[in-house]
Amino acid sequence: MSEPTVAELQALVADLTARLEALEAKVSARDDEVSPEVLLAISAAVAAYLGKRATVKQVHLRRGSAWASQGRSDIHHSHTFQHGVR
Repeated sequence: MSEPTVAELQALVADLTARLEALEAKVSARDDEVSPEVLLAISAAVAAYLGKRATVKQVHLRRGSAWASQGRSDIHHSHTFQHGVR
């Protein structure tokens, strides 16, 4: 296998740049509105949990893994050791 030439590397960089720009455009064009179906599902879950009908006043879209990270943190902290005499 031979080493790629400078021209081949430049072509690869140009291709990757074009792909990256297309993906960034796609992400920025995402609709951040919550669909009525999702709101209905959230309302049904809240009603099932509370045992009565409730009004969902706000829904925030979150990106990233902060929710999962917080859940893992809560689990880790729930396993604390109790020091002292038993």
